[in-house]
Amino acid sequence: MSIFSLLYNDLYKFSTSYAYMKLYPEAEGTFTFCDRNNVEYNQEFLELLELEFIKLGQLALRKPEKEICIERIPYIPEIYWEWLERFHYEYSKIDYKLDENNHLQINVTDKLYKVTLYEVPILAIVSETYHKWKKEILNWDKTINKLLKKIDLANSNNLKFSEFGTRRRYSASLHEDIVTYLKQRCPNCAGTSNVYFAMKYNMTPIGTFPHEWIMFHGAIWGYQEANYLGMRDWVRTYDGNLGIFLMNTYTSKVGLNMSMKFAKLFDGVRQDSGDEYKIGNMVIDRYKELKIDPTTKTIVFSNALDFDRYLDIARYFNGRIHVSAGIGTNLTNDTGYKPSNIVMKLSKCRINSNQEWKKCIKISDDLGKHLGDNKEFEIAKYQLGM
Repeated sequence: MSIFSLLYNDLYKFSTSYAYMKLYPEAEGTFTFCDRNNVEYNQEFLELLELEFIKLGQLALRKPEKEICIERIPYIPEIYWEWLERFHYEYSKIDYKLDENNHLQINVTDKLYKVTLYEVPILAIVSETYHKWKKEILNWDKTINKLLKKIDLANSNNLKFSEFGTRRRYSASLHEDIVTYLKQRCPNCAGTSNVYFAMKYNMTPIGTFPHEWIMFHGAIWGYQEANYLGMRDWVRTYDGNLGIFLMNTYTSKVGLNMSMKFAKLFDGVRQDSGDEYKIGNMVIDRYKELKIDPTTKTIVFSNALDFDRYLDIARYFNGRIHVSAGIGTNLTNDTGYKPSNIVMKLSKCRINSNQEWKKCIKISDDLGKHLGDNKEFEIAKYQLGM
C-alpha cells in the first residue's frame, strides 16, 4: 500500500486546507495532474493505479494521530483535526484515464478545503506505481550509501535543510528508511514536510503554503493583488506562524514587490524556480531597499536541489542572509532510475457554487514550469506589466 495514513501528506496541505476552511469555506476547485516527462502508460498501469486509489479511500485519521497533531501542531486549531477525523478521500471524485496518446489524465473537484488534500497522495501513488510498473528494482545498499554521503556532507558543512520528498519518492518504504537515517544521523536536518513521519519520529513538520494559495487569489481577485491578498489572508489565519512566503507563483520579481509590512511580518521567502544566485541577490536587494537587515531573514531554496549545489549556494550567501533548503527527490528517489517529473496543480476555482469558474495559472521563473491557459497568461502578463 503506497499510502498508509491520512497524515501521509505534506504539512502545507493541512495548513492550506484549514486556511480555506476558515476564510473561504464555500470555495471550490479542481486539481489537474501534469506529467512533464509525457510518459506513455498502458492499461496495466491504470489498473495498478485503481487499486491504490481504492485503498486511499479506506484511510481514516486514528485517534492517537489526532491527539498528537493537536499537541504538536498548535497553530492549526483542534477543531480542524476533529474535522479531519471524519474526512475520507472519495474514490468517485478521482477522475483518471489515459488519453488517445496514452498520457495519464487525473482531475479531482471538490470544496477547496477538501480537494487540496488529494494532491500529494495522488502524486506519491503515481510515482511509486510507475516504478512498480516499470519493474525498477531498488538496490537498497547503493541507495543508502549515497544517502550517507549526503548526510556526511551536510554535517561537515553545517548545511541546514528539510526533507521535502513525499510527492515523488521511489516508495513509501524507502521514504521511511531515508527519514529514519536523517533522524538518527543528521542533526542538520531541521525536519520533514511529511506530517506522518514528523509525528512518528518526533521531528518538526516543515511547510507553509503552496503555489495554489496565490493562484486561487489571482484567479478570484486579479493578478496584481494576488500576492498581497494571499499574504494578508495567511496572516489573518496564522497570526505570524508559518512565516515563509512562497514568492514565485507569478515570477519572483513580481512576488518580491511586497510591502514593508509583510516583508517585516514574514520570516523569509522560499525560492522554487529560476537561478538561485540571481534570485537570492534580488531578495537581499529588496530587503535592503525596504531598510530591513537581510541577515534577520531567511531564504529557503527548494528548486530540484542536490547537496553539492546547495553547498555552493550556502557558501555564496554565507553572512549575507540566513539560508536553508527543502530537498526532495534527490533524497527520496536517488535510486539510479529516472524519477517521475509530475505535478498536480489547481487548474480552476470559484468562490462559491453560484459563481463562474475561473482558470488558474502559474508563471514560473523556469519556462518548463509554467502551468495554465495561454489566453490567461496574456491577461496576467498585461495586468502585471510583464
